[in-house]
Amino acid sequence: MKDLEIRDDRAAGRLEALTGGEVVGRVEYFVLESPARALVPVHTIVEPAHEGQGIAGSLARELYAVAGREHSAVASLCPYVTRWAERHPDEARPADPELLTAAKDWLSAHPGRF
Repeated sequence: MKDLEIRDDRAAGRLEALTGGEVVGRVEYFVLESPARALVPVHTIVEPAHEGQGIAGSLARELYAVAGREHSAVASLCPYVTRWAERHPDEARPADPELLTAAKDWLSAHPGRF
């Protein structure tokens, strides 16, 4: 999608995809600080009218790019992002199992967050 803009709304915990100023998709995530810093995607959502246009893949790619720029890992709890990473090992390094466990523990401790 050529007019797609992706912005990181870190305060809200969302990586948003916009077209024409309208949010058409997002990855909801949080930042894990311990045992190491990681971005933890929990959900990927694309508005039904915009499905099948590569938006979710663009969001996943940008999430890994943001993590790379920040020297952070990605510990995916989002099924879509996890599948995307498996299909793109050149762009998405696997998360350390310890980070995944810590991310799951954080999510369990904050049930109303997502």
